[in-house]
Formats: sequence, C-alpha cells, structure tokens
Amino acid sequence: MDLPNIINSAGVSLILLAFILLTIGKTKQQDKTYNLLNLAGAGLACYGAILIHAIPFVILEMIWCAVAIYGLLKKAS
Repeated sequence: MDLPNIINSAGVSLILLAFILLTIGKTKQQDKTYNLLNLAGAGLACYGAILIHAIPFVILEMIWCAVAIYGLLKKAS
C-alpha cells in the first residue's frame, strides 16, 4: 500500500470511528472527542486526496474539517 492510501485509510478510519461511537451512544455530536476525531480524520483524508489529486474529495474533506472546527468552537463558547 502506498503512502496516500495509508493516509486516506487512517483518515477514513477516524471518521468511521467517530460515526460508530456516535451511533452506539458512546459519544454525542456536541462532544469534543467526536469533533476532534472528525477533524483529524477529515484532515488526513483531505491531505491524502491532495496527494492523489482528487479535487472533489479535497473539497468534501475541507468542508468536513470546517464543520468539525465549528463544532469545537461552538462547544468552547
């Protein structure tokens, strides 16, 4: 497996972990952990998408990061 695939796999795994934890009730959308997992996962997936020049996924993951940051800032205020 090449580096972009490793980075993308790690990012998607973190996003899926956040979703699984939310679904089984171990976290809530407002929790810092949920938003940090989404931010880290989307950041890695965005970087991986940049490496493979997948512009639609770069845009998707940038928006995902922005929403996660919004969630973190909303929680902080």
